[in-house]
Amino acid sequence: MEDTIKFVRPFLFYIFLFAGYASAFPFIVVYYQGLGFSGAEIGLLTGISPLITFLGAPFWTRLADSTRRHRLIMSLTMSAGILAVCTLPLLRTFAPILITALLMSFFMAPASSFADNSTMHTLGAKKELYGRVRLGGSIGFAVAAPLAGIFVQNTSLRAAFWMAAVMYLLALLVSQNFDHGTSVEKPASKGSAGSLLRDPRWIVFLGIAFAGGLSMTAANNYFFPLMKELGAKESIMGIALSIGTLLEFPVLFFGNRLIRYFKPYGLFLLSMFFTGLRLVLFGLNTSPDLVLLIQLLNGFSFPVMWMAGVAYAHERAPAGLTTTAQGMFSAMVFGIGSAAGGFLGGPLLEVLGGRGLFLVYGGIAFAVLALGVVIGRLLPKKKAAVDILGTPA
Repeated sequence: MEDTIKFVRPFLFYIFLFAGYASAFPFIVVYYQGLGFSGAEIGLLTGISPLITFLGAPFWTRLADSTRRHRLIMSLTMSAGILAVCTLPLLRTFAPILITALLMSFFMAPASSFADNSTMHTLGAKKELYGRVRLGGSIGFAVAAPLAGIFVQNTSLRAAFWMAAVMYLLALLVSQNFDHGTSVEKPASKGSAGSLLRDPRWIVFLGIAFAGGLSMTAANNYFFPLMKELGAKESIMGIALSIGTLLEFPVLFFGNRLIRYFKPYGLFLLSMFFTGLRLVLFGLNTSPDLVLLIQLLNGFSFPVMWMAGVAYAHERAPAGLTTTAQGMFSAMVFGIGSAAGGFLGGPLLEVLGGRGLFLVYGGIAFAVLALGVVIGRLLPKKKAAVDILGTPA
């Protein structure tokens, strides 16, 4: 019974965390447009916030690994992040919104990394079942997205932030009994995080994760402007997000089989192919109805990329640095990759429109994936000691 409760906690956390994401952040560019911000200002807001995430995620996770105070640091950062989410819709001018968005990004940055690390430790010898626990995030997103669309259509865009804050608060409450593995894991040795950065295969992995973050920004921040460009209503936008989660359910539920067959890194590369394909199809499409069909590819893109990336990061992390490795991966996706996507996205949206933006981002995703595969084949085939399944990596 106690083991079942341990698995339920992270499952519920992912439900509430991703419900929070679905409630507000798909609307955020539309919200900025409603405030009259220019393309350059929107690009700065959507670009610089992830850069703060790039700094915040490894900073907080490294601090937690070195002090072994994971629960305290997770609670403090999420509390500060929730306060920033509540403050953002009260503001109307650019400078205060920029400052608040930066604080929100800095404090919310490590939330998923803490949860992923806790989940892997809780699963113990069953780490390949991570996808089934992470399935809670897909459920939360699928349920919250259409509700948020209806809520916003009948109230205002500002209401989306209140809904997100409530979801994050519930996630924070659930996280209070997380097992972060501090009782069995050796403390990280000083400076040992550099061993990851000296691993060329880890660097290639982070480079492809960068493309994943850039693609995620297109799919999350600029998806609603694309649908608006195609003439879709807010309620349809929310439904489109939910449809995007339909294939996530079976894919994540059977994720352990995918990881066993493709191995974490191979599955990571495959997910990036589907990510690029989805973006290119969005760019070529001219019908809001076909968007709903293309959305089904989401089940093979970001959720699989994240599941495989978390597994690979845990596999290659030195002892005592599992949270740090997750923080680096998260920082590359939600930080520097998303920052690049944000900085480019505002001007691209203004000049090329939504369809042109998605074509550019899809092309970048394919180019980075191809480059990563080529470089990976040229590197010496040095194996990690053991992968998450207990076999040579």
